[in-house]
Amino acid sequence: MLILGLTGSISTGKSTVSSILSQPPYNLPVIDADILAREVVQPGTKAYQRIVEYFGDTTPDLLLAPPRSSFSAESSQDRDDAQRDVSGRPSSNIEESNKSDQLRPLNRAALGRRVFGDDPARRKDRAVLNSVIHPAVRRAIYVSVLRYYIRGYWAVVLDVPLLFESGLDVFCGTVLVVGVHDPEVHIQRLLARDQGLTRQDAEHRVASQGDVRVKARRAEMRNRMFHGSAVVVWNDAGRDELRDEVERVMRDIRRASPAWWGRLLWVLPPLAVVVGLWDTWRAWRAKRRWEDETRQEEKKDN
Repeated sequence: MLILGLTGSISTGKSTVSSILSQPPYNLPVIDADILAREVVQPGTKAYQRIVEYFGDTTPDLLLAPPRSSFSAESSQDRDDAQRDVSGRPSSNIEESNKSDQLRPLNRAALGRRVFGDDPARRKDRAVLNSVIHPAVRRAIYVSVLRYYIRGYWAVVLDVPLLFESGLDVFCGTVLVVGVHDPEVHIQRLLARDQGLTRQDAEHRVASQGDVRVKARRAEMRNRMFHGSAVVVWNDAGRDELRDEVERVMRDIRRASPAWWGRLLWVLPPLAVVVGLWDTWRAWRAKRRWEDETRQEEKKDN
């Protein structure tokens, strides 16, 4: 089974491409890392607890308000009386209330304001948040990939905004980067989509996911090393043009990974393991090559 890694940046059209691939004529299952990232931090999970422990004291609005109680019409004195037993000590209701408070959902907007940005403090907080979420998401991804392989799909889309940064690109047979050439177009699309954002907020969110043009260069280098292992889709025009680009790209990918090959890998799991290891080795080599060249460029700049 081909793992098609889909990445880009916020408001470059990655979600649109994901939607196109999930519909006819492709009908590919999509593993959305953003959705998994929400699921792994649901109240009661280990990731949720670690986030609250680290950010809770310094982020007063980290948790959303609890639902309104059906006894909200009671006076505060009535509630105080109801929460004490005859000895004057707090009753077990208070303990239950505290437990309920601990299970309030995360305020994603507040958490985003805390970690989005390019100053050292926000970079540190973002690194901590990623160190909590990424391992949990990675485990969920592995389970989902195995499930779709067992069900006989020839390919699965792995939709990850930080595909390269998280190292998940090494598990992808093909990487597809969706980008735009003009940074200003990128910012304007985000402002049009999320009208509550200021321009500074938009710039911070774009910066937090990395320059998509750098991701495109990384994909192009990977494809030069191993033809067909990466492709860039530029979304500078409209939706119809983007759909045409996706169609062109998928024709090439389908030729490189025909239906009979997918069925053969499903019938022969040992062969699927060997092919997966081969793709991982190629991707790892491309990753090392990119990192080496990046370090050399940084040395020249210094």
